[in-house]
Amino acid sequence: MHNFFIITFLILFFFYSKPSAALGEGTLAGGWKPIPNVTDATVVDIGQFAVDEHNKEEHVSLKFVKVVKGESQVVAGMNYNLTVTAADGGVESSYVAFVWDKPWQKFRQLVSFKGPV
Repeated sequence: MHNFFIITFLILFFFYSKPSAALGEGTLAGGWKPIPNVTDATVVDIGQFAVDEHNKEEHVSLKFVKVVKGESQVVAGMNYNLTVTAADGGVESSYVAFVWDKPWQKFRQLVSFKGPV
């Protein structure tokens, strides 16, 4: 139930966001942008976090391998929609993880984790 409220809040926030001077004129919060460097330390850390959190929530033991591709979205923090590769007993598969990050508050939440896809 808690995730339902968070997801509802995020959806409403994305659709009703106003332009922000801090983001540059004409840039709207809520717009997804491709992540050009998926080997960036922050992106890799968020991918690892997503797999670790999924393991805790589902009582499984996937092993993070790498981030394959991703998009980021400026909100009250940053959303990351990442495709990650993880191994389950040596078999690698792709998963899609959605993570909400607010580094200045040391807040990071796995919103969804789907797969293998």
